[in-house]
Amino acid sequence: MLSRKIGEVVEIKKQNGQLDDIRVEINGEIFRAYNYPKMTGEVKVGDKVLLNTTAVELSLGTGGYHYVISNLDNMEADLEGQGHIMKLRYTPMQVRVDSVEDHESKYHDVFEEFETLNGMPVVVGTLHSMLTPFAATYKRLNPNKKLVYIMTDGAALPIYFSMNAATLKDKGLIDSTITFGNAFGGDYECINIYTALITAKEIVKADAVFISMGPGIAGTGTKYGFTGIEQGPILDAISKLGGRPIAIPRISFADMRDRHNGISHHSITIFGEIVNVEVEIPITIYSEEKDSVIKNQIKENNLDKKHKIEYIENNRTKDDIDSYGLKVKSMGRNYEQDSEFFDSASSAAIYITENK
Repeated sequence: MLSRKIGEVVEIKKQNGQLDDIRVEINGEIFRAYNYPKMTGEVKVGDKVLLNTTAVELSLGTGGYHYVISNLDNMEADLEGQGHIMKLRYTPMQVRVDSVEDHESKYHDVFEEFETLNGMPVVVGTLHSMLTPFAATYKRLNPNKKLVYIMTDGAALPIYFSMNAATLKDKGLIDSTITFGNAFGGDYECINIYTALITAKEIVKADAVFISMGPGIAGTGTKYGFTGIEQGPILDAISKLGGRPIAIPRISFADMRDRHNGISHHSITIFGEIVNVEVEIPITIYSEEKDSVIKNQIKENNLDKKHKIEYIENNRTKDDIDSYGLKVKSMGRNYEQDSEFFDSASSAAIYITENK
């Protein structure tokens, strides 16, 4: 289940205090590796490190790098940390966090006094790559509004691995981050989606919230076997707490797999079978031919009978992304190669701006 090797750090490409992009030598070959200094301590050139090499040996695209398990030359690293709630529980890598719900937290009473999200708009995506186009359009339209990103534990667990989240925070396009479940590293740590939503509303005072997993998604080509199915229960939770559930459909005409053509089977399964409440689904208006495919999918699966479908004119996505000097990529494709996918996320930002 776990492949390990010992390597030597031969180069440090980038360090930001949260994620080290390094190069390691193993048996005369050079490999890319990542080190999380808050978990495994600092590394320097010449250090011997114990590496998890599983993903590379399996030739995986998602998570396909070596990861430092331990710095064998820095075994006494005194890592910072506080709190009593554990994440990655009952594993050798379990970490403690200062969860906002903890009985010693200054925010503890907030959760006992909470009543409602009071219609706060909460947009839920399925892929991490939806975050950047959504944030770019939302902040360009609402520069003075507070946007919070909640990262689930459906993919990457440390938020440190997300270059998108780090870049968007640096540019002021995300105001705060929240991680829940076994995801960790956000500005605020929560135990579940309900307390994460309450944190966004009552503690961070968000005007809008975007929720998605971190980088990476697990899929099996089966109807229910994908981590993005979490979109359904999350939308239900938003409604349960009195929020406004808005779903980004996964749309593409560049994906060669039939099941992801037009509205992905992921979205059709979630909207048709998994989510239990009515949600708002913004649909970008594309060319007549592409619109016909999408509308037929909506009709054939009775999505318009269960949810509020709204069609959005959107010709600004690329300009919004470029205006902040951002780059987008999903499944190896950039905006020019898969514009409909990124437009779908951007259109959700237009929708909540125009329909307050």
